[in-house]
Amino acid sequence: MGFTLVYLGLVVLIPLGGLLIRVSAMTWADFARVAFSDRALAAYRLTFGASFVAATLNAVIGTVLAWVLTRYRFPGRRFIDALVDFPFALPTAVAGLTLAHLFSESGWLGQFLVPLGLRLAY
Repeated sequence: MGFTLVYLGLVVLIPLGGLLIRVSAMTWADFARVAFSDRALAAYRLTFGASFVAATLNAVIGTVLAWVLTRYRFPGRRFIDALVDFPFALPTAVAGLTLAHLFSESGWLGQFLVPLGLRLAY
């Protein structure tokens, strides 16, 4: 919990606080000038344009892929289905493997717990 709060503070709260301090020193006219400058508008167009294109492609390709995987049988179907499921399973699998290794006989915590009779890995 402490690491999470420190990470949250360093990555989110400090930059957000700096932004608020910087903006609080500006007038509304200065803020509008900066927010609607050519550079800012180009960044908005790039961000929202790329997000729209990615969402559209994902919707079309995802719908077609879901249709094909549910309606047809073909060689490699299970492999493609596994590739679709892979991002959902990866974080859980990585966490499980990490914890298993951490508490195994040669792991960082397991090397101290196994001699005490605590086998937590398996």
